[in-house]
Amino acid sequence: MRCEILIGGKAGQGPNILSEVVSQGLIEHGYYVFYSRDYQSLIRGGHNFNLVSFSDKEIFSNSSKADVLVCLDENTEKIHKDELGKNAVVLKFVEGKGNMYYAGALFKLLGIDFKILENELKKLKKFEENMKDAKEGWEIEKRKISTFNVGKKSDLVLMNGSQAMAISAIKSGLDFYYAYPMTPATPLMMELGMMQVESGNKHKVIEVENEIAVALAGVGSAIVGKRVMVGTSGGGFDLMTETMSFAAMAEIPLVFYLSQRPGPGTGVATYTSQGDLNMALHSGHGEFFRMVLAPGDNEESMKLTNDAFYFSHKYRIPSIVLNDKHLGEAKSLFDEKKALKDIKEIKSSVKAGERFNSYEKDGGKENIATENADVIKANFEARMKKQKEIEKEVQKFEMFKIYGNKNSKNLVLGWGSTKGAILDAISEGKSDVKFLQVLYMNPFSDKIKDEIKKAKKVIVVENNSESPLSRLIAEKTGFIVEDKNKILRYDGRPFFSDELSEEIGRRCK
Repeated sequence: MRCEILIGGKAGQGPNILSEVVSQGLIEHGYYVFYSRDYQSLIRGGHNFNLVSFSDKEIFSNSSKADVLVCLDENTEKIHKDELGKNAVVLKFVEGKGNMYYAGALFKLLGIDFKILENELKKLKKFEENMKDAKEGWEIEKRKISTFNVGKKSDLVLMNGSQAMAISAIKSGLDFYYAYPMTPATPLMMELGMMQVESGNKHKVIEVENEIAVALAGVGSAIVGKRVMVGTSGGGFDLMTETMSFAAMAEIPLVFYLSQRPGPGTGVATYTSQGDLNMALHSGHGEFFRMVLAPGDNEESMKLTNDAFYFSHKYRIPSIVLNDKHLGEAKSLFDEKKALKDIKEIKSSVKAGERFNSYEKDGGKENIATENADVIKANFEARMKKQKEIEKEVQKFEMFKIYGNKNSKNLVLGWGSTKGAILDAISEGKSDVKFLQVLYMNPFSDKIKDEIKKAKKVIVVENNSESPLSRLIAEKTGFIVEDKNKILRYDGRPFFSDELSEEIGRRCK
C-alpha cells in the first residue's frame, strides 16, 4: 500500500514538527517514509505544506494526489481541493487547535498506537500542553484508514541530504566550513553548526560577510593544511568562481558545495531546480579541471562528499558537490551505518611552509611568478597530465548506476534529486525501462556511450528548461536527445512519481 498525507498551513504553525512526529510514528509502525517541504520565503503567514508519503515498500518520492489532507488553517482545504485523491480524508481546520491536536487525530486515523505518539512528544518542549492537545485530537477522531504494523526496520534512519553530507564531511576530516546563509545551502551550515557543538568544536563553522569572503577564507585555511568546504547556492557561487580559478592555478585543495534553486537572479529562493549544471561544469576563467559530483540520495550524498575531499586533496584541484533544495531538505529512510562504512578520513595534501601563487609560477621552491613561454607551456601540460591521471583513476569509482530492466531498449537518463521520482515511476509504471543515473558529471564516464548505443529510445528527465544533461551527453558521446524525449519540469517543484510514470510511458510507446 501507498498513502500520501498533505499537511498545510501558515508559516509558524508547525507543519514541519507535525510531519516529523507523524513520520517517526509511521516508521515505528514499520513503514517506509519519504517527506518533502514546500514553503514560501516568509517567516510568518503565507501558505506552506509538507507531503508525507509512506508505504510498506521502499519509497523515494511523493505522488500528486493526497489521501489525507491536514488543514492547520482555513485556507488549506481551498488551496488543495483539486489535489485530493479518490476517497480522501480531510482533517478540517479547528479554530484554536495547535499542530499536536492534528497529530493525535492522525495517529488515530492511521491506527498507530498512541504510546508511540507520547514517546515522540517527550522529545519536544511543552510536553504536558502537547499531550493535552494530542489526546483531544485522538478522542475526537473516529475514522480509520486501513493500515497494519509491518515491523520496524531498526537499521534505517530518517534523514535529509544536508544531514548526510554534514556527517560525511566530518568523517572525511573537515576542519572548516565557511558559508554565507543562502537558501537552500543554509541547511548544511545549520547541520554542521549543530554537530560542531555536539562534537566539542572538532570542526569549525564560520559565517562571513559574503560569498567572495567565504571562498577566500576557505583558501586561507586550505593553504595552511586544513580540510575545507565552502557552501552556497547559485548566486553566491557566481561570486566564488574567481577564487575557484585561483585555487585551480595555485593547486589549493578546496571542496565547493553548490545547492541549486531556480534562477537567474534571486529566482525563487525557497524552491528547487537543476539549472546550475552548466555553471558547475564551465564557470571560472581560463582552462582548468574541476571535479563535479551529483548525488541523488542520502547514501550518495555521503559517498560523493567523501570522494570530493579525496580527489581535491590527492590532485590539488577544486571539486564541486552539486545538490539542490529537494535533495537537501526532503527526508527519507536509509541505512546510515552501511553508508558510513565507505567513508574514509582524507588527509590534507598541503605541507607546512608551502608557497602559493595565482600567477603561472616557475616550479621552484619559492613558486615565483613567471612569464617564460617554455615554463607556461610546461605548466599547461602538467595540468592536462593531471586531468588524464584523474580520468584514469576515476574508472575505479562508481560513476553511474543502472536500475530497472538492464536489458531494456528504453533508456531513461537522469541525475541528482530526480533519482527518487524516476525509481518510483518505473517501479509503479508498466513501461519496460532501464534507468541510468549519472553520478560523476565531470569527468563523464565513457561507458555511458555504450549504454546509449544499445538503446532504441533515450529519454532524459531533468528539473530545468534547457536540459543541460542532454547537452553534456551530446558533447561527450555525440548523441543528440530528441526534444520530444526530454521530460522537463521547471516550475520550482520536484517531479511526482505518478505523473512522471505517465510521461515516461508516453515516450516509450
